[in-house]
Amino acid sequence: MTRIACREKMYVYAVNIRFVAVVDERWWMMRHGTLVPGSGRPVGDADWPGTPPRVASAAQLPPSPSLPRVKVLHVITRLEAGAGGNTLLSAQGMDPARYEVWIAGVPGGPLWARARAAGLRTVEIPGFRHTLTPADLAVLWRLTRLIRRERFTIVHTHSAKGGFLGRVAARLCRTPVVVHTFHGVSFHPYQSRGRRLVYRRLERVTRRFTHRFLAVAPRLAEQVVEERLAPPGAVRVVPSAVDLAHIPERFDPLARRVLGTPRTTALVGTVGRLDHQKAPLDFVRMAAALRAERPDTAFVMIGEGPLEGDVRRLAAELGVDLTLTGHRTDAAWLVAGLDVFVITSLYEGLGRALTEALATARPVVATAVNGVPDLVEHGATGLLVPPADPDGAARAVRWLLDHPHQAADMGRQGRRRARRGFTPQAMCAAVDACYRELLGLPPPAPAPAH
Repeated sequence: MTRIACREKMYVYAVNIRFVAVVDERWWMMRHGTLVPGSGRPVGDADWPGTPPRVASAAQLPPSPSLPRVKVLHVITRLEAGAGGNTLLSAQGMDPARYEVWIAGVPGGPLWARARAAGLRTVEIPGFRHTLTPADLAVLWRLTRLIRRERFTIVHTHSAKGGFLGRVAARLCRTPVVVHTFHGVSFHPYQSRGRRLVYRRLERVTRRFTHRFLAVAPRLAEQVVEERLAPPGAVRVVPSAVDLAHIPERFDPLARRVLGTPRTTALVGTVGRLDHQKAPLDFVRMAAALRAERPDTAFVMIGEGPLEGDVRRLAAELGVDLTLTGHRTDAAWLVAGLDVFVITSLYEGLGRALTEALATARPVVATAVNGVPDLVEHGATGLLVPPADPDGAARAVRWLLDHPHQAADMGRQGRRRARRGFTPQAMCAAVDACYRELLGLPPPAPAPAH
């Protein structure tokens, strides 16, 4: 027998063996009731039968007993800004008939009152801080007591400190399901080497305590796998939603009047905390570079933070006409009065303010960091620039102002993307699907036909 014929015969044997193995496996699954006949799907993939309609109204029926609900505890460092708003929306949007949702985190901040008003159980833990401190041992003890006392079925953690302490406490209490959401990566090149090593180590230690990881953007999911913060195949992308109900879909002249800038003057603005991450001084430098070419442009920064004094001094030094509004609860609406929205962040999971700006059809310029390029595609839904490059940001803003028709097209496409893919309903459905899968529950039954 020739060598070629021998190879062909061996290949036929291998194919036949594989076919027999597959048929035998499917026969075994059918015999033991783990394969749906005629569907090719395992029984676990089949939908649970739908709920038939009631034969009488709830008022006519005898009272129904209260069924047990799945107790969920969200642990987050600070219930504020992008990650806090995302956590609050995901907690509010869960089915109250199935889930009893709690939130625990650092005391203070405007979102705690909103959480309580929404009927959520809240625990502001004394001693909980954003940075690593010796008091963290006491915080861990308080979290452990809370989880053990309430016997949560799911502990869902967020951010670096909340993720570490929450997952360790859940492990100590043997919580059945632990989920962690990456709103960003806790370490970055702008930290000291020692700080980066500590945060990377904490993330890697607690990954073994986690049953499922969620990430707010595809590039962020890729990054956490590459950094070995989550094992391959364990990360699901769940876009960070924003509440779009109160956000205009297009330019709003009233918002422009509130900002105090004439319509004939180009207005470039940003929204965010004035801290190192958001690089507000780069925004001021960008404004100075742009004013050299377009002196008729005005600038506004909506937000507050520790660098506010530095921002004012640099703006005065560079001769920039800059308005600082401070913290505004209507920031998402005010963005509708801008001609161009800019973020100069050095690192950003996705950027809640950026999503809100896109939802108002604003042309945007954003730094190409972390998950931002998943939202802002260069030349399609906005323009991307490198971080720490104010001159590059100025050139991008000038291009949008010089090409108003193309800028408007980018704004409309950005609005379409934001309003279709970043709704609270879609995010909560994805989180609910994650919980159901980990608990072995079927997907929601379709509405009964009448």
